Amino acid sequence: MDVEPSLYYQHTGKMPLASRISYVARQRMFERFMAVLQPGAHDTVLDIGVTSDTGNRESNYFEEMYPYKSQITCVGPEDASHLETVYPGVRFRQIVPNARLPFDDHAFDIAFSNAVLEHAGDADRQRLFVAEACRVARRVFITTPNRWFPIEPHTRLPLVHYLPKRLFRRVLSGTRYSFWASEDNLNLFTSTEFRACFDRSYPVRVEYTGIGVGFLRSNLIGYTKEQG
Repeated sequence: MDVEPSLYYQHTGKMPLASRISYVARQRMFERFMAVLQPGAHDTVLDIGVTSDTGNRESNYFEEMYPYKSQITCVGPEDASHLETVYPGVRFRQIVPNARLPFDDHAFDIAFSNAVLEHAGDADRQRLFVAEACRVARRVFITTPNRWFPIEPHTRLPLVHYLPKRLFRRVLSGTRYSFWASEDNLNLFTSTEFRACFDRSYPVRVEYTGIGVGFLRSNLIGYTKEQG
């Protein structure tokens, strides 16, 4: 993952209404996580891609909402050690972007990651990100924005991300949104592209969730109940 998660908030700016909408979507994703994975008090969880941001309620929402905080290990490329104080019991470890996770195979019961994969870079790095999550945990729950949601969540622009990716990047280049023109910083998914990040034999289920209706919902989730 090349882009630090806190840069998301720096470049989108302070937009309270957008933050509230985002928080609602994340509540729904968390509810789905609890419903399909049904984690218990003894299940260990790795949260991949936490942020150092402290000014937005939707930041690190998993640590806020999850009831078994002492079971969470969270990792990210920037210093988010404050989470150990904000949420007692949580453990933080800083990691190197685009490198293997510093954990053994199946070290955790669950790997969780929210809205990080689209910032991992090109398709090869995205597949590596997913492969590492699947390697270190017996079950995974990964979320990412849905490319077909009418509003692009980083720029807040409508429909422009429907353009072919090269044209989308060209349109953003030279504008106030040029940060998001780089594939290293933003590479959105359709459900088919998201599914392709997982090994073909991996028993992942991909669903639409968040706000909106049908295939136009704001987010995609990929999860598995058992390791294949």
